[in-house]
Amino acid sequence: MFRILKIASAFIGIIVGAGFASGQEVLQYFTSFGHLGTAGAVLATMLFAYLGMTLTSLGHRMKTPSHKDAIYKISGRYLGPIVDGIIIFTLFGVGVVMIAGAGSILHQQFGLAPFIGSLIMAILVIVVVMLNVHRVISAIGSITPFLIIALILVGVYSLSTMDLSFAELDPIAKEQKTTLPNWFISSINYVSFNIAVGAAMSLVMGGAEKDRRTAKIGGLLGGLGLGLLIVISHLAIFSKINVVWSAEMPTLKIVNDVSPVLAIFMALILFGMIFNTAVSMFYAFTARFVEMRTKQANLFILITVVVGFVASFVGFTDLVAFFYPLIGYLGLFLIGALIYAPFKLAKDEQ
Repeated sequence: MFRILKIASAFIGIIVGAGFASGQEVLQYFTSFGHLGTAGAVLATMLFAYLGMTLTSLGHRMKTPSHKDAIYKISGRYLGPIVDGIIIFTLFGVGVVMIAGAGSILHQQFGLAPFIGSLIMAILVIVVVMLNVHRVISAIGSITPFLIIALILVGVYSLSTMDLSFAELDPIAKEQKTTLPNWFISSINYVSFNIAVGAAMSLVMGGAEKDRRTAKIGGLLGGLGLGLLIVISHLAIFSKINVVWSAEMPTLKIVNDVSPVLAIFMALILFGMIFNTAVSMFYAFTARFVEMRTKQANLFILITVVVGFVASFVGFTDLVAFFYPLIGYLGLFLIGALIYAPFKLAKDEQ
Protein backbone atom coordinates (compact mmCIF):
# COMPACT_ATOMS: atom_id res chain seq x y z
CA MET A 1 0.00 0.00 0.00
CA PHE A 2 2.87 2.33 0.80
CA ARG A 3 4.35 1.85 -2.69
CA ILE A 4 0.94 2.51 -4.27
CA LEU A 5 0.61 5.79 -2.38
CA LYS A 6 4.21 6.67 -3.21
CA ILE A 7 3.52 6.30 -6.95
CA ALA A 8 0.20 8.17 -6.67
CA SER A 9 1.84 10.99 -4.73
CA ALA A 10 4.71 11.19 -7.19
CA PHE A 11 2.29 11.21 -10.17
CA ILE A 12 0.43 14.16 -8.63
CA GLY A 13 3.72 15.83 -7.77
CA ILE A 14 5.05 15.60 -11.31
CA ILE A 15 2.04 17.32 -12.82
CA VAL A 16 0.81 19.64 -10.06
CA GLY A 17 3.57 22.24 -10.40
CA ALA A 18 2.76 22.76 -14.07
CA GLY A 19 -0.93 21.93 -13.85
CA PHE A 20 -2.38 24.04 -11.08
CA ALA A 21 -0.05 24.83 -8.17
CA SER A 22 -0.10 28.57 -8.90
CA GLY A 23 -3.81 28.72 -9.75
CA GLN A 24 -3.08 30.68 -12.94
CA GLU A 25 -3.51 27.53 -15.04
CA VAL A 26 -6.83 26.62 -13.41
CA LEU A 27 -8.07 30.18 -13.85
CA GLN A 28 -7.34 30.18 -17.60
CA TYR A 29 -8.56 26.62 -18.30
CA PHE A 30 -11.60 26.27 -16.02
CA THR A 31 -12.62 29.31 -13.98
CA SER A 32 -12.75 31.56 -17.05
CA PHE A 33 -15.78 29.51 -18.19
CA GLY A 34 -17.68 30.02 -14.92
CA HIS A 35 -20.18 27.28 -14.04
CA LEU A 36 -19.26 25.22 -17.10
CA GLY A 37 -15.66 25.22 -15.91
CA THR A 38 -16.80 23.00 -13.02
CA ALA A 39 -18.13 20.45 -15.51
CA GLY A 40 -14.79 20.66 -17.31
CA ALA A 41 -12.91 19.93 -14.06
CA VAL A 42 -15.06 16.81 -13.43
CA LEU A 43 -14.43 15.58 -16.98
CA ALA A 44 -10.70 16.14 -16.50
CA THR A 45 -10.79 14.04 -13.30
CA MET A 46 -12.19 11.00 -15.13
CA LEU A 47 -9.67 11.29 -17.94
CA PHE A 48 -6.73 11.70 -15.55
CA ALA A 49 -7.73 8.53 -13.66
CA TYR A 50 -7.76 6.40 -16.80
CA LEU A 51 -4.64 7.85 -18.38
CA GLY A 52 -2.65 7.80 -15.12
CA MET A 53 -3.38 4.09 -14.78
CA THR A 54 -2.48 3.49 -18.43
CA LEU A 55 0.87 5.29 -18.20
CA THR A 56 2.21 3.54 -15.10
CA SER A 57 0.93 0.16 -16.38
CA LEU A 58 2.70 0.61 -19.69
CA GLY A 59 5.87 1.71 -17.93
CA HIS A 60 5.85 -1.44 -15.79
CA ARG A 61 5.10 -3.62 -18.79
CA MET A 62 8.03 -2.31 -20.80
CA LYS A 63 10.52 -1.66 -17.96
CA THR A 64 11.91 1.41 -19.69
CA PRO A 65 14.57 3.77 -18.22
CA SER A 66 13.55 6.43 -20.78
CA HIS A 67 10.27 7.28 -22.48
CA LYS A 68 11.71 6.82 -25.99
CA ASP A 69 11.43 3.04 -26.33
CA ALA A 70 7.94 2.96 -24.81
CA ILE A 71 6.63 5.74 -27.05
CA TYR A 72 7.95 4.14 -30.22
CA LYS A 73 6.52 0.77 -29.24
CA ILE A 74 3.00 2.04 -28.52
CA SER A 75 2.88 4.68 -31.27
CA GLY A 76 4.40 2.77 -34.15
CA ARG A 77 7.09 3.63 -36.67
CA TYR A 78 5.33 6.63 -38.22
CA LEU A 79 3.50 8.23 -35.28
CA GLY A 80 6.33 7.43 -32.84
CA PRO A 81 8.70 10.21 -33.98
CA ILE A 82 5.85 12.77 -33.82
CA VAL A 83 4.82 11.81 -30.26
CA ASP A 84 8.46 11.61 -29.19
CA GLY A 85 9.09 15.10 -30.58
CA ILE A 86 6.01 16.47 -28.79
CA ILE A 87 7.18 15.04 -25.45
CA ILE A 88 10.70 16.41 -25.94
CA PHE A 89 9.25 19.85 -26.72
CA THR A 90 6.93 19.58 -23.69
CA LEU A 91 9.67 18.55 -21.27
CA PHE A 92 11.90 21.48 -22.11
CA GLY A 93 9.08 24.02 -22.57
CA VAL A 94 7.41 23.24 -19.25
CA GLY A 95 10.80 23.18 -17.53
CA VAL A 96 11.30 26.76 -18.71
CA VAL A 97 7.82 27.77 -17.48
CA MET A 98 8.58 26.28 -14.06
CA ILE A 99 11.80 28.29 -13.75
CA ALA A 100 9.80 31.42 -14.62
CA GLY A 101 7.08 30.43 -12.12
CA ALA A 102 9.64 30.20 -9.31
CA GLY A 103 10.63 33.79 -10.05
CA SER A 104 6.98 34.90 -9.97
CA ILE A 105 6.32 33.26 -6.58
CA LEU A 106 9.21 34.96 -4.81
CA HIS A 107 8.44 38.26 -6.57
CA GLN A 108 4.74 38.27 -5.59
CA GLN A 109 5.28 37.13 -2.00
CA PHE A 110 8.63 38.64 -1.05
CA GLY A 111 9.16 41.43 -3.58
CA LEU A 112 12.37 39.88 -4.94
CA ALA A 113 13.40 40.47 -8.54
CA PRO A 114 11.99 37.57 -10.65
CA PHE A 115 15.42 36.45 -11.82
CA ILE A 116 16.45 35.64 -8.21
CA GLY A 117 13.75 32.99 -7.74
CA SER A 118 14.44 31.64 -11.21
CA LEU A 119 18.16 31.40 -10.49
CA ILE A 120 17.55 29.56 -7.19
CA MET A 121 15.26 27.12 -8.99
CA ALA A 122 17.78 26.52 -11.77
CA ILE A 123 20.57 25.72 -9.28
CA LEU A 124 18.36 23.33 -7.27
CA VAL A 125 17.24 21.50 -10.41
CA ILE A 126 20.82 21.00 -11.62
CA VAL A 127 21.86 19.50 -8.26
CA VAL A 128 18.84 17.17 -7.82
CA VAL A 129 18.68 15.87 -11.39
CA MET A 130 22.19 14.48 -10.94
CA LEU A 131 20.76 12.01 -8.36
CA ASN A 132 19.32 8.60 -9.31
CA VAL A 133 15.68 8.04 -10.33
CA HIS A 134 14.54 6.51 -7.02
CA ARG A 135 15.77 9.55 -5.10
CA VAL A 136 14.06 11.83 -7.62
CA ILE A 137 10.74 9.96 -7.15
CA SER A 138 11.10 10.20 -3.36
CA ALA A 139 11.86 13.93 -3.57
CA ILE A 140 8.82 14.49 -5.77
CA GLY A 141 6.44 12.50 -3.59
CA SER A 142 7.56 13.89 -0.24
CA ILE A 143 6.32 17.44 -0.84
CA THR A 144 2.97 16.51 -2.43
CA PRO A 145 1.00 15.81 0.82
CA PHE A 146 1.71 19.34 2.07
CA LEU A 147 0.19 20.85 -1.08
CA ILE A 148 -2.85 18.55 -0.87
CA ILE A 149 -3.55 19.69 2.70
CA ALA A 150 -2.93 23.34 1.79
CA LEU A 151 -5.27 23.25 -1.23
CA ILE A 152 -8.05 21.59 0.76
CA LEU A 153 -7.76 24.26 3.47
CA VAL A 154 -7.74 27.02 0.83
CA GLY A 155 -10.85 25.50 -0.74
CA VAL A 156 -12.71 25.29 2.58
CA TYR A 157 -11.77 28.88 3.48
CA SER A 158 -12.72 30.30 0.07
CA LEU A 159 -16.10 28.58 -0.07
CA SER A 160 -16.97 29.48 3.54
CA THR A 161 -16.09 33.17 3.16
CA MET A 162 -17.60 33.95 -0.27
CA ASP A 163 -18.69 37.57 -0.64
CA LEU A 164 -20.92 36.84 -3.64
CA SER A 165 -22.89 33.84 -4.90
CA PHE A 166 -21.61 31.71 -7.79
CA ALA A 167 -24.42 33.16 -9.92
CA GLU A 168 -23.05 36.67 -9.26
CA LEU A 169 -19.44 35.54 -9.76
CA ASP A 170 -20.17 33.72 -13.04
CA PRO A 171 -20.08 36.84 -15.29
CA ILE A 172 -16.90 38.08 -13.56
CA ALA A 173 -15.25 34.71 -14.17
CA LYS A 174 -16.22 34.75 -17.84
CA GLU A 175 -14.49 38.12 -18.30
CA GLN A 176 -11.09 36.51 -17.59
CA LYS A 177 -8.73 36.09 -20.53
CA THR A 178 -8.29 32.64 -22.03
CA THR A 179 -7.01 31.37 -25.37
CA LEU A 180 -9.37 28.35 -25.29
CA PRO A 181 -12.68 28.44 -27.23
CA ASN A 182 -15.06 26.60 -24.84
CA TRP A 183 -15.12 24.54 -21.62
CA PHE A 184 -15.11 21.11 -23.33
CA ILE A 185 -12.12 21.74 -25.59
CA SER A 186 -10.41 23.52 -22.71
CA SER A 187 -10.83 20.44 -20.47
CA ILE A 188 -9.53 18.05 -23.14
CA ASN A 189 -6.64 20.40 -23.91
CA TYR A 190 -5.78 20.65 -20.21
CA VAL A 191 -5.67 16.88 -19.75
CA SER A 192 -3.69 16.48 -22.97
CA PHE A 193 -1.18 19.08 -21.86
CA ASN A 194 -0.71 17.58 -18.40
CA ILE A 195 -0.41 14.02 -19.68
CA ALA A 196 2.26 15.25 -22.09
CA VAL A 197 3.96 16.80 -19.05
CA GLY A 198 3.71 13.66 -16.92
CA ALA A 199 4.05 10.91 -19.54
CA ALA A 200 7.82 10.54 -19.64
CA MET A 201 8.37 10.45 -15.88
CA SER A 202 5.27 8.28 -15.28
CA LEU A 203 6.56 5.68 -17.73
CA VAL A 204 9.91 5.71 -15.95
CA MET A 205 8.15 5.37 -12.54
CA GLY A 206 6.10 2.42 -13.77
CA GLY A 207 9.26 0.82 -15.12
CA ALA A 208 10.96 1.17 -11.74
CA GLU A 209 8.10 -0.66 -9.94
CA LYS A 210 8.39 -4.47 -9.74
CA ASP A 211 4.71 -5.25 -9.14
CA ARG A 212 2.25 -4.61 -12.00
CA ARG A 213 -0.80 -4.15 -9.74
CA THR A 214 1.04 -1.62 -7.59
CA ALA A 215 2.05 0.40 -10.65
CA LYS A 216 -1.49 0.27 -12.09
CA ILE A 217 -3.38 1.25 -8.92
CA GLY A 218 -0.77 3.90 -8.10
CA GLY A 219 -1.38 5.57 -11.46
CA LEU A 220 -5.18 5.30 -11.04
CA LEU A 221 -5.18 6.86 -7.57
CA GLY A 222 -2.72 9.51 -8.72
CA GLY A 223 -5.02 10.49 -11.59
CA LEU A 224 -8.10 10.58 -9.35
CA GLY A 225 -6.30 12.59 -6.69
CA LEU A 226 -5.04 15.03 -9.28
CA GLY A 227 -8.52 15.54 -10.69
CA LEU A 228 -10.10 16.11 -7.27
CA LEU A 229 -7.45 18.70 -6.41
CA ILE A 230 -8.22 20.51 -9.68
CA VAL A 231 -11.93 20.61 -8.78
CA ILE A 232 -11.07 22.01 -5.32
CA SER A 233 -8.63 24.54 -6.76
CA HIS A 234 -11.16 25.71 -9.37
CA LEU A 235 -13.94 26.17 -6.80
CA ALA A 236 -11.58 28.06 -4.50
CA ILE A 237 -10.55 30.48 -7.27
CA PHE A 238 -14.10 30.74 -8.65
CA SER A 239 -15.46 31.69 -5.21
CA LYS A 240 -12.85 34.47 -4.92
CA ILE A 241 -12.55 35.49 -8.58
CA ASN A 242 -13.64 39.05 -7.74
CA VAL A 243 -10.51 39.33 -5.55
CA VAL A 244 -7.82 37.24 -7.31
CA TRP A 245 -8.57 37.90 -10.99
CA SER A 246 -5.45 40.05 -11.54
CA ALA A 247 -2.92 37.96 -9.54
CA GLU A 248 -0.25 35.90 -11.32
CA MET A 249 -0.53 33.38 -8.46
CA PRO A 250 -4.25 33.36 -7.48
CA THR A 251 -3.86 30.57 -4.89
CA LEU A 252 -1.11 32.47 -3.12
CA LYS A 253 -3.24 35.63 -3.19
CA ILE A 254 -6.10 33.86 -1.38
CA VAL A 255 -3.77 32.61 1.37
CA ASN A 256 -2.14 36.03 1.69
CA ASP A 257 -5.56 37.58 2.36
CA VAL A 258 -6.04 35.09 5.22
CA SER A 259 -2.63 35.65 6.81
CA PRO A 260 0.68 36.99 5.46
CA VAL A 261 2.45 34.49 7.75
CA LEU A 262 0.54 31.55 6.28
CA ALA A 263 1.26 32.95 2.82
CA ILE A 264 4.98 32.56 3.47
CA PHE A 265 4.48 28.85 4.12
CA MET A 266 2.21 28.54 1.08
CA ALA A 267 4.78 30.28 -1.09
CA LEU A 268 7.37 27.74 0.02
CA ILE A 269 5.00 24.84 -0.71
CA LEU A 270 4.20 26.22 -4.18
CA PHE A 271 7.89 26.75 -4.80
CA GLY A 272 8.44 23.11 -3.82
CA MET A 273 5.73 21.82 -6.16
CA ILE A 274 7.05 23.86 -9.06
CA PHE A 275 10.48 22.49 -8.17
CA ASN A 276 9.01 18.95 -8.37
CA THR A 277 7.75 19.51 -11.88
CA ALA A 278 10.95 21.24 -12.99
CA VAL A 279 13.05 18.31 -11.74
CA SER A 280 10.78 15.81 -13.49
CA MET A 281 10.91 17.72 -16.76
CA PHE A 282 14.67 18.18 -16.90
CA TYR A 283 15.38 14.66 -15.59
CA ALA A 284 13.22 13.02 -18.26
CA PHE A 285 14.55 15.41 -20.93
CA THR A 286 18.13 14.47 -20.08
CA ALA A 287 17.34 10.73 -19.84
CA ARG A 288 15.89 10.87 -23.35
CA PHE A 289 19.27 11.80 -24.86
CA VAL A 290 22.03 10.50 -22.57
CA GLU A 291 22.63 7.82 -19.95
CA MET A 292 21.96 9.23 -16.49
CA ARG A 293 24.58 9.55 -13.73
CA THR A 294 27.45 10.03 -16.15
CA LYS A 295 29.73 13.02 -16.79
CA GLN A 296 27.98 13.49 -20.13
CA ALA A 297 24.57 13.65 -18.38
CA ASN A 298 25.85 16.17 -15.84
CA LEU A 299 27.18 18.44 -18.59
CA PHE A 300 23.96 18.02 -20.59
CA ILE A 301 21.72 19.02 -17.66
CA LEU A 302 23.93 21.98 -16.81
CA ILE A 303 23.73 23.41 -20.34
CA THR A 304 20.02 22.65 -20.68
CA VAL A 305 19.00 24.37 -17.43
CA VAL A 306 21.16 27.41 -18.18
CA VAL A 307 19.40 27.77 -21.56
CA GLY A 308 16.04 27.30 -19.78
CA PHE A 309 16.94 29.99 -17.24
CA VAL A 310 17.64 32.51 -20.02
CA ALA A 311 14.39 31.59 -21.83
CA SER A 312 12.36 32.04 -18.62
CA PHE A 313 12.71 35.83 -18.80
CA VAL A 314 9.70 35.95 -21.18
CA GLY A 315 7.49 35.85 -18.05
CA PHE A 316 5.29 33.28 -16.30
CA THR A 317 1.76 34.35 -17.32
CA ASP A 318 2.70 34.87 -20.98
CA LEU A 319 4.49 31.51 -21.10
CA VAL A 320 1.44 29.74 -19.63
CA ALA A 321 -0.91 31.41 -22.13
CA PHE A 322 1.30 30.45 -25.09
CA PHE A 323 2.91 27.11 -24.23
CA TYR A 324 0.13 25.28 -22.41
CA PRO A 325 -2.64 25.35 -25.06
CA LEU A 326 -0.08 24.64 -27.81
CA ILE A 327 1.26 21.60 -25.96
CA GLY A 328 -2.34 20.55 -25.21
CA TYR A 329 -3.26 20.43 -28.90
CA LEU A 330 -0.04 18.65 -29.83
CA GLY A 331 -0.51 16.22 -26.94
CA LEU A 332 -3.69 14.82 -28.51
CA PHE A 333 -1.40 12.59 -30.60
CA LEU A 334 -0.08 11.12 -27.33
CA ILE A 335 -3.59 10.68 -25.88
CA GLY A 336 -4.62 8.75 -28.98
CA ALA A 337 -1.53 6.55 -28.75
CA LEU A 338 -2.16 5.82 -25.04
CA ILE A 339 -5.80 4.86 -25.61
CA TYR A 340 -4.76 2.50 -28.42
CA ALA A 341 -1.64 1.15 -26.64
CA PRO A 342 -3.21 -1.67 -24.53
CA PHE A 343 -4.90 -3.10 -27.62
CA LYS A 344 -1.72 -2.84 -29.70
CA LEU A 345 0.45 -4.51 -27.06
CA ALA A 346 -2.08 -7.31 -26.55
CA LYS A 347 -2.10 -7.93 -30.31
CA ASP A 348 1.71 -7.93 -30.51
CA GLU A 349 1.95 -10.49 -27.70
CA GLN A 350 -0.39 -12.98 -29.38
